[in-house]
Amino acid sequence: MKFTLLMLMCSYVAGECMAPYPMPIQYDNMYKCMEAGYEESLKKLQEIGPQNVNEHKIYLRFICKQYEVSKLPA
Repeated sequence: MKFTLLMLMCSYVAGECMAPYPMPIQYDNMYKCMEAGYEESLKKLQEIGPQNVNEHKIYLRFICKQYEVSKLPA
């Protein structure tokens, strides 16, 4: 099993979230995916900046989605 990190940016002002953005790195377990989700959320928050966050009431969400890795024949 692998996990994909899906990031979402939302706005209380607009009352909606953008479509989930799948991050390019795949994770081997839920813990690593969750850890990356918090780290990426903080990076994005800092990138957006306090002015935009406060003006648009932006908040970030993330989901760690599990999927099966198909095994290739030997």
